[in-house]
Amino acid sequence: MSTLRIDIWSDVVCPWCYIGKRRLESALARFEHADEVELHWRSFQLDPAHPQGRRVPAMENLAKKTGAPPAQVRSMIQQVTDLAAAEGLTYALDKATSVNTIDAHRVSHLAAWHGLGGQMHERLLSAHLVEGAIVDDPDTLVRLAAELGIPEDETRKVLGSDAYADAVEADIREARGLGITGVPFYVINRAYGLSGAQPADAFLSALRTAHADAATTR
Repeated sequence: MSTLRIDIWSDVVCPWCYIGKRRLESALARFEHADEVELHWRSFQLDPAHPQGRRVPAMENLAKKTGAPPAQVRSMIQQVTDLAAAEGLTYALDKATSVNTIDAHRVSHLAAWHGLGGQMHERLLSAHLVEGAIVDDPDTLVRLAAELGIPEDETRKVLGSDAYADAVEADIREARGLGITGVPFYVINRAYGLSGAQPADAFLSALRTAHADAATTR
């Protein structure tokens, strides 16, 4: 029986979310009670106003949002790429495409229904940040879900409807209620909040504190 629940708000196009995921995994690998931890991946949209169906090169999108000159944008991209590499991730952000992520999140909720929520989130992060896949493309989403064993017809049915849109909105509404304005964001046992891609040691410290507190309230 799990004693630690970790809710993780994340977006599938977020470079820091993938780095944070790897750092949390590093902490869990060192955590004495990792078998008592239950992860719950929650939906969040960094740019909910991005029009559905609109695809823009991620570097162009970043330049527009920040107003930074091209050289500064390249420097920012290189910095996060280097930090990702330190966690074993090979980013190709020059190939990434900014899209609205609502459909990707809906497919993630379908995967969670199959018990594959974490695996789907991992696959989507890798597809966008490492492979340059377009993660609002229905055929791409069907393919990625099928890799995990989710029947293609199920995914197509979800994408052809508004299924799980209410679940995505509920996650985002809860995030707003908690004052979360950016991701990644981690909540341990509804008591401890950590913002951003924290170092593995910070995650480990929080896990140990939360576990000790849980033990005293049993």
